[in-house]
Amino acid sequence: MIHSIYSNKDVFLRELISNASDALDKLRLEALRGTELRADTSDLHIEIEVDKEHRTLTVRDNGIGMTHDEVVGLIGTIAKSGTAEFLRELKESKDAAASQDLIGQFGVGFYSGFMVADQVTLVTRHATETRGTRWESTGEGTYTIEELDEAPQGTSVILRLKPEDTEDSLFDYTSPWKIKEIVKRYSDFITWPIRMATESTDADADANATTDAEAEAEADKSEDEAGEKAGDEPRLETLNSMKALWARSRDEVSDDEYHEFYKHISHDWNNPLETIRMQAEGTFEYQALLFIPSQAPLDLFMRERKRGVQLYVKRVFIMDDCEELMPEYLRFVKGVVDAQDLSLNVSRETLQQDRQIQLMRRRLVKKVLSTVKDMMSENAEGYATFWKEFGRAVKEGLLDDFENRDAILEISSFASTHDPERPTTLRQYLDRMKDGQQHIYYMTGESRSIIESSPHMEAFREKGYEVLLLTDPIDEMWVGSVPEFDGKQFQSIAKGQVDLDTEEEKKEGEAEREQRKKDFAELLSWMTTTLSEQVKEVRLSSRLTTSPACVVGDTHDVTPQLENMFRAMGQDMPQIKRILELNPTHPLVTGLREAHSADPDAAGLAETAELIHGMAVLAEGGELGDPARFIKLMADRLQHTL
Repeated sequence: MIHSIYSNKDVFLRELISNASDALDKLRLEALRGTELRADTSDLHIEIEVDKEHRTLTVRDNGIGMTHDEVVGLIGTIAKSGTAEFLRELKESKDAAASQDLIGQFGVGFYSGFMVADQVTLVTRHATETRGTRWESTGEGTYTIEELDEAPQGTSVILRLKPEDTEDSLFDYTSPWKIKEIVKRYSDFITWPIRMATESTDADADANATTDAEAEAEADKSEDEAGEKAGDEPRLETLNSMKALWARSRDEVSDDEYHEFYKHISHDWNNPLETIRMQAEGTFEYQALLFIPSQAPLDLFMRERKRGVQLYVKRVFIMDDCEELMPEYLRFVKGVVDAQDLSLNVSRETLQQDRQIQLMRRRLVKKVLSTVKDMMSENAEGYATFWKEFGRAVKEGLLDDFENRDAILEISSFASTHDPERPTTLRQYLDRMKDGQQHIYYMTGESRSIIESSPHMEAFREKGYEVLLLTDPIDEMWVGSVPEFDGKQFQSIAKGQVDLDTEEEKKEGEAEREQRKKDFAELLSWMTTTLSEQVKEVRLSSRLTTSPACVVGDTHDVTPQLENMFRAMGQDMPQIKRILELNPTHPLVTGLREAHSADPDAAGLAETAELIHGMAVLAEGGELGDPARFIKLMADRLQHTL
């Protein structure tokens, strides 16, 4: 399982240090809240201990620790055979997105130790308890667990290391040089001291200044020799700088450091798509370091999803997933916000009313949206990835973030009839609009193919008007509440009357239209009465060129798709009758008019009207009220043609 998730074995130490850092954050937070603890919080730290003789590596923290039940729940369940089988299937299917969802659970980061160890032992005691727990496994699907009468505060992870195998990128993780290199690369920014006992020798210092294999070997040799000298006492050395990346200037931090910090807070193994820095000074000071991921998490549309921004106050961790800092539609944004003027004992309840938090949120949202807008012009490929991964979530903001609605529309992309492959922005749509065009035309539906084959498209296709093809469920919601973009009204091609003729064409065809109204008046009146249970009106269409009929909604009617969505959510919806439009040039419609004119009471006319309405419903992907009756009528008609 672990080999299917991680490609670089060095990251096991990053994962264990990250878990330890989280445990220290949680302990300090509980202390700030006044929780009664059986723990010393005066010197919170992470310690790495190496035993070369027994080839063990220990990562120890004096943080919050775990209860017996938490050990079973967070670690033990991953070892169950069913989970192992599931992960084997993941590996075979190479479903990286699915396995990504497992990262972020303590158990998966912890289990990365099995890449370098053939046995892992965990000893832990929760800060509110006196008894501890010991867990041990060789990573072969089983484990042992026992309660301990005594255990040190926090959590210790002891790895019995596998033999060194450089061909398999399995290095000597008892080497202080190697450990220092990994900590510097992946965990330098951790805000807690990461300590390790080292020998105070010049050779060790020289080894720290280089990265080649010879220096590593020489450093280890020097340390061994130094340890044999009488009077040389190991000293605890702090391996990380503990400087918060968000507090350092941009030219002091490399992209690699930003990427590793992102992986630390997000438990993602991909680099972020974009890094966003903010610093506000003056009466209200705060710093922010935000990231836009390159891949959407699996829980993006799940009810129990989490938002990804952490809140710090004066470098002190306060809470994960601070919902007040980022709106729901930007829940995928990860990062850290460090405020200087908030109280250390701030709670989620008081955050909702805090004016400074609200001000920060407004600025953070505007910065994220402006960053995406910059991507559109400066990094088209990155923007395309962003919209593919997060566009559905971003469009949710059109429903409730009125202040930023225009900014959201600016960064939105939609499929359209202009290009069968690439989506278009609204700005690009406006640039291509025909002279005199007053509306942004769109149609909602379940898929592009269904919309493109809809009768509603016929006149727009014939006259060369571009239509947006909106297929996300959220599209059904926002188009009804967003009236316009940059002065141009949104107009559904499946609602209301459609008039695509120019003024000149209207004048030329006025006499013909008036004559058609007279010719079809009786048929339309009769069909409206005959189909009164299904439709509110039957009228002539100006949007059809090849189909005999289509059904449309009134301008403010709920679409059938939205109606079905509401019903699926358990809401009672009254039946919404729609309008049946007839193509006055289609032979079926002209033939029906002639038959009705010759004998209004002729047998079969009413059934023909039913069939025309049923075909119109099916043509737009709708559902018939009585499919069995429609099939019977169709079969009878076909029989008479033979």
